[in-house]
Amino acid sequence: MKVAVAGGHGKVALILARLLRDRGDTARALIRDPHQAGDVRGAGGEPVAVDLEQAGEDEIDAGLTDCDAVVFAAGAGAGSGPARKETVDYGGAVRLIESARRSGISRYVMLSSVGADAERDGDGPFDVYLRAKGRADRDLTESGLDFTIVRPVTLTDRSGTGRISTGEDMEKEIPREDVAETIAEVLRRDGLIGVTFTFGSGESSIGEALDGLV
Repeated sequence: MKVAVAGGHGKVALILARLLRDRGDTARALIRDPHQAGDVRGAGGEPVAVDLEQAGEDEIDAGLTDCDAVVFAAGAGAGSGPARKETVDYGGAVRLIESARRSGISRYVMLSSVGADAERDGDGPFDVYLRAKGRADRDLTESGLDFTIVRPVTLTDRSGTGRISTGEDMEKEIPREDVAETIAEVLRRDGLIGVTFTFGSGESSIGEALDGLV
């Protein structure tokens, strides 16, 4: 499998590139800054410079050439203002949806967030972020693509445990390693097409937790 990963220099995406490489797949990392290419290669990914905010349709489509699936793992970042949350967290996700459709790629995995809500009120940075993520999720569900939307709780840099929960017993934090491993497993499971789920650290193996969703 060749997977195009938007936000390819992000922490989750770099871990995902390594996981995909280790199982014989390829992560094509879509990165905004060409200087990030070395980090991507070091993680086992294939870097392609594509700025989802500025690139034309043809350039984005070229980044998806020969790919079997896409993962949207991009984000404007905690220090960004409302405008970039609109153009990255929402706009970037939608531009990737449109490109996947033009390119004939049906499988799309969205790295969203707990609390994502297209109708969320408020003008604070976190409100704007969750509203942008919710709108992107909504557009994906209406796109006709074979989507899965994963909504982790607060991310940490702790070492992964390989154990998560999708139920009420989930913890309020989860290591990025476990998020990346969950996405890698989701990509292998057609049974999770059309599923949106929230997850955090827990007691079940990732496989067992995902089995419980179908």
